[in-house]
Amino acid sequence: MVEHAEPVVTAYREHVRFQEEGFATVLVAGTSRLRVLVVSLVPQQFLPVHAPAVDLVATVLEGEGVCAAGELETEVGPGSVVVVPAGRARGFRARTPMVLLVVVSPPPTEQDHAEVVRKLREGRWR
Repeated sequence: MVEHAEPVVTAYREHVRFQEEGFATVLVAGTSRLRVLVVSLVPQQFLPVHAPAVDLVATVLEGEGVCAAGELETEVGPGSVVVVPAGRARGFRARTPMVLLVVVSPPPTEQDHAEVVRKLREGRWR
C-alpha cells in the first residue's frame, strides 16, 4: 500500500498512460482510507461492470464513452461525474480516448478486483 503522508498537488495529464493491451490505472495518491487514480482507456477498451465493496467517485476528464452505474447505463463525456455507492455495479467503456479521475474508498482489495480480472480474461464488459 502506498501512503502519502504529505499533500499531493499534481496535474492529471502527468498520470495519463494509454496502452493498447488494456486500460491503464495510475495511482496519484493514497491513504489507508482512499485511493486517487487516473484511469486511461483507448477506444473500445473497458473497465468491466463489477460491484466491489468500495464507494466510487469518477470524473470524466477527457473523451467519451458509456458508464454503467447501478441499473443505469448512460453516455458520459468531459465533466460527467459518476458517484456509485459500495456494492453497486459500475463500469466504463470508451468510445474515444478517455481519461477518468477516480476516487475510491476504502481502498479495494483483491476480492474487490476478482470480478474485473475474470471479466477481462473472458473479454466481457458485463
